[in-house]
Amino acid sequence: MSNMVEIRWHGRGGQGAKTASLLLAEAAFDTGKYVQGFPEYGPERMGAPITAYNRVSDEKITIHSNIYEPDYVVVVDETLVDVVDVTAGLKKEGAILINTSKSPEEIRKKLKGYQGKVYTIDAREISMATLGRYFPNTPMLGAVVKVSGLMEEDTFLKSMEKSFHHKFASKPHVIEPNMQAVKRAWTEVKSA
Repeated sequence: MSNMVEIRWHGRGGQGAKTASLLLAEAAFDTGKYVQGFPEYGPERMGAPITAYNRVSDEKITIHSNIYEPDYVVVVDETLVDVVDVTAGLKKEGAILINTSKSPEEIRKKLKGYQGKVYTIDAREISMATLGRYFPNTPMLGAVVKVSGLMEEDTFLKSMEKSFHHKFASKPHVIEPNMQAVKRAWTEVKSA
């Protein structure tokens, strides 16, 4: 399947990497794509490293395994760069996106010689400014869709608004701040 895009998420329990991968799958599904979004857990506890995955394709997906050679890697917690080989199997023509206040040039030094594109986004600053709390998954979701080009911005934003209305039906006051976080991430992601 040459048109399939594979994304691997690295985060810590409670940061929303799993939720972000599921929201991405839902948004891609809304555009008529075939999708997979699933987590892989180690020890299930708050703060423990977790991995989540997405596959998005125009054709039916017949692979049902973890992703070992992703096109894109999303690192929701910068500290994982020091403890997990986040670039393992990452295609050189792909890209890595890291939640950090550092520049892509600064973070590249920690990536074990990875030669592909490096993107950074300060999801902490965005989520604190828009949501008033640290929820990095929402900005990371907006940034990875921008970096990967999986869908047009308008299509993505419409899908996210629909998802947020469903997800936050009992808390409608958080819909607009979440939309602001996604929109800011789309414009503030940096590349090297």
